[in-house]
Amino acid sequence: MNAPGRKWYFVHTYSGHENKVRNAIKATVERMDAGDKIFHVVVPTEDEIEIRDGQRRTVKRKLYPGYVLVQTIELKEGDPASDAAWHLIRNTTGVTGFVSSGTRPVPLSQEEVNHILRAMRMEQPRVRVAFQPGQSVRIVDGPFEDFVGVVDEINTEKGRVKVIVNMFGRETPVELDFLQVERV
Repeated sequence: MNAPGRKWYFVHTYSGHENKVRNAIKATVERMDAGDKIFHVVVPTEDEIEIRDGQRRTVKRKLYPGYVLVQTIELKEGDPASDAAWHLIRNTTGVTGFVSSGTRPVPLSQEEVNHILRAMRMEQPRVRVAFQPGQSVRIVDGPFEDFVGVVDEINTEKGRVKVIVNMFGRETPVELDFLQVERV
């Protein structure tokens, strides 16, 4: 992946068409036998746990919506092989252009590429919840079922939320699992 002479570029696409563009570029590379010019085509994603309707779902979330990461030979002006790779990618359906300054694409630095690839390989998926601190929630499970309270803090590592409920005229903090509360 880090061979000399290879660079990573961001290609801008229509939003929501990233996977179609990735597949189209890969198909064109195979059809045109350009595997020696274009090496990898990646849609940067990460796993995210989404809690909706009392269910935990693991979904793939795009890190950069509207962009595809492409590793190709270094794109230099006036180089025939470089121009062929540039035109092959640029003329793919759904591609609106390279991220560039002016007319020629600007490659990503190795640190930027390593950061993106590391984010894609994260072991623990991130948790996305539908509520924020200060928001009212209803407790739907457990001994405090049907109580309404205010979110005090969220601990995504443990999957827990602290809710302040009014019990017997006093504000009482209650720690619950994400699945035990819902937005009001």
